[in-house]
Amino acid sequence: MVKRIRYIYLVLGILLSIQAVAQDPQFSQFYANPLYTNPAFAGTTGGIRFTMIARDQYTSLNNNYKTACASIDANINAFNGGVGMMVMTDVAGDGFLTNNVVSGIYSYHLQVNRKLSMRAGLQASVVQKTYDFSKFRFGDQIDDRLGFINPTAERKNMDNRIFPNFSTGFLFYTDQLYGGFAAHNLVEPNQSFYFEKSSADQFKLPRRYTAHAGAIIYLTKQRDIEERIYISPNILYMQQRNFNQVNLGFYVKRQMLILGGWFRQTSKNSDAVIALVGLKFHRFRIGYSFDATISGARSATTGSHEISLSVELKAPRKNSGRRVVKPMKCPEF
Repeated sequence: MVKRIRYIYLVLGILLSIQAVAQDPQFSQFYANPLYTNPAFAGTTGGIRFTMIARDQYTSLNNNYKTACASIDANINAFNGGVGMMVMTDVAGDGFLTNNVVSGIYSYHLQVNRKLSMRAGLQASVVQKTYDFSKFRFGDQIDDRLGFINPTAERKNMDNRIFPNFSTGFLFYTDQLYGGFAAHNLVEPNQSFYFEKSSADQFKLPRRYTAHAGAIIYLTKQRDIEERIYISPNILYMQQRNFNQVNLGFYVKRQMLILGGWFRQTSKNSDAVIALVGLKFHRFRIGYSFDATISGARSATTGSHEISLSVELKAPRKNSGRRVVKPMKCPEF
């Protein structure tokens, strides 16, 4: 009897979570996943950039969150800006709920003056949300003696939702300062499996606002910028309906080694301290970060792991009569 009650509570919890107001996945290395942070980052390296990032959240839990994202972007002078493509998958509860996103991105570049550049980006996405119906247990499946063996009369054709989504962003940067603003889920699409025609707020994917800024402060003055030691303070603020968070921290680069630390504060509590170690070569970068939970959830979780990779291909040479966009000295992580 106790076992049956546990199954019933499990089913109720999962069904409620499917209909609850969800929040978008978040990454601690937000600048290592630039197109996800702000679509205006497309093309800012001046060449071609490949990025990948994976996050394993709350690893001590059996059914934790796993998120992976990959993107490619490039600056195209003929388009006066950058184009990009991004794919992301987010899995919760060992496949109970999966979120897949494919996005196309364009950013328009404006050279305000010799030092200041600006970009405005637009992102169009196709979102697929699915859940594994076979992993659910319903009351009509229970046999008094043998347990969950009967077929269920629940609907099996409501386990897949596909809908469009749109985002936009703005970015400014100089050689040593950068910042921007992005708005995701502009139309707040309905994401419910069972009430897909409802206009109620509880079934919408809430709009997400992100503001971010940072700087590069050189501590040494070698001729080769890659040889300089610098510190980069940065901040990110995110709000999604009633939830908000601030990531505040910095990293230090010396030759190919990068070390960093951040503090994450949410709307209700201090959430985590984040430590980062990374390596940067001429066109290749790898980073690892660990989120140490400091909120009340620390007794149940051991933190979260995140790893990022980035490869940049050199921008093409300047052609006669063709303006080449000045690349952004982009933040690393």
